[in-house]
Amino acid sequence: MRFKAKLGLEHVQLLCNLVGPISRLTSGSGTTSAEHSGAGSGLLGSALSAGGGSVMYLDPDQVRISARGGNAAPGGDGDGIACFAELATRGGIFLEHRIESAADNVIVFEIELAQLKLALQSVLSGGGSIRKRSAIQALHNSSVEGSTEKVMGSLAAPSAIVMKLAKRNGGLPCLCLDSACAGGSVEIHHAIPVRIMRAAEMQYHLPPRIAMPDVQLELPPERPLKTVVERLRSISPHIYIEGSMAGELILRIEGDGASIRTFYNKLIPRFEDLKTRDDDSTEPARCILKVDSKKMNACLHWQGTMALGRAVEKAVLCMVENEMLVLHCMLNPGGIGFFTYYVPCHFLSPDQIDY
Repeated sequence: MRFKAKLGLEHVQLLCNLVGPISRLTSGSGTTSAEHSGAGSGLLGSALSAGGGSVMYLDPDQVRISARGGNAAPGGDGDGIACFAELATRGGIFLEHRIESAADNVIVFEIELAQLKLALQSVLSGGGSIRKRSAIQALHNSSVEGSTEKVMGSLAAPSAIVMKLAKRNGGLPCLCLDSACAGGSVEIHHAIPVRIMRAAEMQYHLPPRIAMPDVQLELPPERPLKTVVERLRSISPHIYIEGSMAGELILRIEGDGASIRTFYNKLIPRFEDLKTRDDDSTEPARCILKVDSKKMNACLHWQGTMALGRAVEKAVLCMVENEMLVLHCMLNPGGIGFFTYYVPCHFLSPDQIDY
């Protein structure tokens, strides 16, 4: 089994922006477990054994990330949410790569995304973030020649970044991230523990199978939902989402004696892969979903690091009545990949659905 890839700084930035929001689903809060732990490799190993890790899939053409909220901290904001990301390797996330295994060149392993995020942030800052002693540093090594910690915080961007699978600390399998800065005078090495899985196990970490959407709307880049949802979350534990193929979206909460509605219009309806209607009505298809406001907010964390219309080319909100809210986002450029959130919703009886 062998994996080694070379990344550019822009690829590391993209991967960090993608992994960061997804890691918050599995960590159960905005603060990662690695930031709270004391030093010791035992703590790092226990994170994976507790079932809090996410799954990464590698083959010569694709990198896939599968994460489920609530694995490490049931009851958190991301509990019940599934997230699936897919990135192209050839002409995509890697400048060059080599992936080999006995399982048709497929490699699958479990990893803590919160630790991967910290390593990626450290590389982007030229090692400046490696100052606080934490559990992740039990396996992260920084070798500096002729430099001090103060200098590391102001280093230039790394000139070479390599990601690979290797064994560290007595044969422990790790995903390693190595970078060189300041003309090679400073080297930064990270080793994140992983659990190697059989390739066939990936079938248990694929996106959930759902019915065809009733409504699909492309979200507006100039009006992000995150700001509105954060405010509504502080008022009500549930949000009603009303969508229409006429290009309309309403976010509604119901309180004691009061109702608040936020309207979005002139959205772009997406008709591909849409559920076929049984009736002959000429009225635009409509759908109402009831979701937990904290889960709705959790699937929008990416809007804090990736701007719609720039890092994210487009985002489509898909509504499946009484089943699922799906947020599908295409990265920019479009051929590099996508990520998708699957948010469970509450059941609404026919008398509760009032169009």
